[in-house]
Amino acid sequence: MNSRRTFLEMVGGMTLGVSFGGGAAAARGVDGSDAFVCRYDVERSIAHFDAAYYGAMTRRTTAAYRAKSEWVNRNNALFLRSALPGPTRDERLQRSVEAVAGLIGANADEVALCGGGTEALYGLIVNYRPLKPGDAIIMADIDYDEMQHAMAYLEASRGATLTRIVIPEPSTTANILAAYEKALRDTPRARLLLLTHISNRNGLVLPVREIAAMAKARGVDVILDSAQSVGLLPVDVDALGVDFMGFSLHKWVAAPLGTGGIYIRKGRQQDIAPWLGNHIHPDTDIRARMPTGTVDFAARLTLPDAIAEYRELGPERKLQRLLAHRNRWVEGAREIRGVEIVQPEEPGRYAAIGAFRLPGQKSWEDAQRVQREFIQKHRILVVAKRGLASGPVVRVTPALFNTSAELDRLVTAIHAERSLFG
Repeated sequence: MNSRRTFLEMVGGMTLGVSFGGGAAAARGVDGSDAFVCRYDVERSIAHFDAAYYGAMTRRTTAAYRAKSEWVNRNNALFLRSALPGPTRDERLQRSVEAVAGLIGANADEVALCGGGTEALYGLIVNYRPLKPGDAIIMADIDYDEMQHAMAYLEASRGATLTRIVIPEPSTTANILAAYEKALRDTPRARLLLLTHISNRNGLVLPVREIAAMAKARGVDVILDSAQSVGLLPVDVDALGVDFMGFSLHKWVAAPLGTGGIYIRKGRQQDIAPWLGNHIHPDTDIRARMPTGTVDFAARLTLPDAIAEYRELGPERKLQRLLAHRNRWVEGAREIRGVEIVQPEEPGRYAAIGAFRLPGQKSWEDAQRVQREFIQKHRILVVAKRGLASGPVVRVTPALFNTSAELDRLVTAIHAERSLFG
């Protein structure tokens, strides 16, 4: 269980440039007969398009989580204090660590469980040891808000110089690589680069391997935000060439809320300081890099169940389903005059997450108004997002449980509100 396992091999070397043939069939299903839809029990009075926030658990994972919650509650401190016969608390959790490590092609001693991608990335960024006063750090407009806050904290607390870059639109592979190459070239004292695998704002998928190699050649470390990619795309730490990564498991793996992981390549752990001087675990233990406390142990114990069902569904089959969902609404919305699809069209640069702007939509207040109108008038949840240099957007993230009828409702709503701003 501790040996590296390559996720890319599991999905047969799949790339995002796959054919969408059969996509309509993959997206079919307006009732519980659909092979994906029937796995979920979700509120249907509103169509949910916010899977990038929380990927709801399946019925089976929910049942496993409920059973483990009852078991933890029944055994309470006996379990927490390792006073039960048989495996200790940490030995029981080790099965979860191994399952998560296998998901990203890592060794088990390179992974620690945590409360989600944000927690993991804070631990990596603010505790990055090699940074010295006067060193430069780099981030982009597509990076997650809280991770940008963490980078700004390094500037304020550690005397680093923060360089902000804008990812150009259209976001082609050539344009993206040129932007990062220029930033690295123009920042000779760069020491750390925050890199986002999939932007939570518009769903842009970055060419991580190429950018990481570019940074490494200049002696720049990369901290990879994979909160939106683990469980959605093939993520293998060796193939990507990264030494530090934080990720969520309650999004695309559909594990219980408040689950995620931190990855630090063996040999690099001393470059991340323990969390606020944590000495509950030895300095050589990756768990020292995460907060300690009384967490939802039932959620963590459920991770092998969630990952097993994720593998059973089939990563490539799941991605094809979500790509078909994305294509259905994007192709419908693109035909509406004035609607802007804020997402690249180059294969490999997008997955499930997308975004749009209505004609005349300019401000943050406009984007928030769209979100309210869609909820109140159309019973559809889409999400206002800001942070892109080009302006706020409305994000759409289909889930496996969405139906073709819901996707068509979304397109109808976009058409109905096309004149919202005049």
